[in-house]
Amino acid sequence: MVDDSFRNRLILVVDDEERIVRFVRLNLEHDGFRVVEAYRGMQALDKVRTEMPDLVILDVMMPDVDGFEVLKTIRQASTVPVIMLTAKGEEDDRVRGLELGADDYVTKPFSPRELVSRVRAVLRRNELAVGTGVTGEIVVDERLILDLSRREVWVEGKLVKLRPTEYRLLYHLVQNAGWVLTYDQLLTKVWGYEYRDEPHYVRLYINYLRQKLEEDPANPKYILTERGVGYRFVDYRRAQNPEAM
Repeated sequence: MVDDSFRNRLILVVDDEERIVRFVRLNLEHDGFRVVEAYRGMQALDKVRTEMPDLVILDVMMPDVDGFEVLKTIRQASTVPVIMLTAKGEEDDRVRGLELGADDYVTKPFSPRELVSRVRAVLRRNELAVGTGVTGEIVVDERLILDLSRREVWVEGKLVKLRPTEYRLLYHLVQNAGWVLTYDQLLTKVWGYEYRDEPHYVRLYINYLRQKLEEDPANPKYILTERGVGYRFVDYRRAQNPEAM
């Protein structure tokens, strides 16, 4: 039975191998998605601008412009979710893609079920990040202010731009300030249940947040590591009013 929650969402599939594009298209359309295709990097960039897809599936290896360059260009103007297709065992490609702003990756060869599951998980995660529905301003200290009603983060009076996944990760950490959130908890809350065995996502995005929020990322004071367990956000409430805690 097809889940209708994401029916008719538009997916851009980018790969220079027609058989892979055809394979991906058939499986996505079977699950209720609409699909547009691109076989070159520049063609993909044109389709992102003209078709405005809800998600992009992007191969790394392409003859004119590789997937990394395409991703970098997309990220200059768009937050559309991107899933990278990488060769089996190419861990460096996966890490590089995530560092450039990819939301997830799938290694070739892959099963149709895995790909569709990843597409749905990324779309679901992106929607949750865009619309948490939580309001209110949190003054962590004189340096860091979070406006949850506007989804804004201010550091030393300057607005800091966060990706949807970065914001959702920060949101859960702040909402549980003072409490340790394990890798499993963060993966389930931010990425989805099916990502529980991939803790490198958490480490990578914690590093992103520290680079943007911390005065000294190597010695963080907001996002603290509980070695071997997970992370916790500093309990700003206790720091502001110790007698009330």
